[in-house]
Amino acid sequence: MAPNPLIALLLWFPAFLFSTTVHEAAHALVAMWGGDRTAYQGGQVTLSPLPHIRREPIGMLVVPLVTSLTQGWAMGWASSPYDPWWAERYPRRAAWMAAAGPAGNFLIAFAAFALLKAGLALGWFSAPSSVVFDRLVVPAGTGSGLVGFAATALSILLMLNVILGAFNLVPLPPLDGATVAELFLPENAARSLRTLARTPAFSIVGLIVAWNVFPHVVRPLFGFVVDLLHPGLYAH
Repeated sequence: MAPNPLIALLLWFPAFLFSTTVHEAAHALVAMWGGDRTAYQGGQVTLSPLPHIRREPIGMLVVPLVTSLTQGWAMGWASSPYDPWWAERYPRRAAWMAAAGPAGNFLIAFAAFALLKAGLALGWFSAPSSVVFDRLVVPAGTGSGLVGFAATALSILLMLNVILGAFNLVPLPPLDGATVAELFLPENAARSLRTLARTPAFSIVGLIVAWNVFPHVVRPLFGFVVDLLHPGLYAH
């Protein structure tokens, strides 16, 4: 992705804010359904970004704005509060709560993908000569304007949410995947993983490992999405 501060500010930052808000609201909603009202009482069962920004102003506002303007794409973080005693008592409910965040991202990605495919089928979009994260499609013919805006916005929403969802499923604390993994582990192994996840040093190591390993997964993920969108058109 070539840094483009204007596109980043107008499209990447709002896409990040929306996607992260959905992610955290999904956590909060499923926790509430499972009996933990901590996030609900904090006002986070909402698609308004304001309660999420108030909880994590640096990760939700400052860092995404800075990276948008300096890197040409947005990154940051957010969190949703929960009761650790509830999670310990109901580990499977906690695992479903953890899975809800990435599921929210994949739902956005699916919607963006469906709209892109519809635009291609209707002749509004066409395949570009080369694909990048914010240009999976281009306006058909000489069209631009609203169609061009939609092409870029949907491309960003699709790839951003595929990456957010996949990264958060890396099975290392403090990422959601460490808790989701408990759905598939024997109870003793799940309990050991929960104990490790509560250790700050282990969480820091997990985040460093995930941050260094995940970039090697991004290219295959991107290729997979492009192949689904434009079957057989590009060689990877």
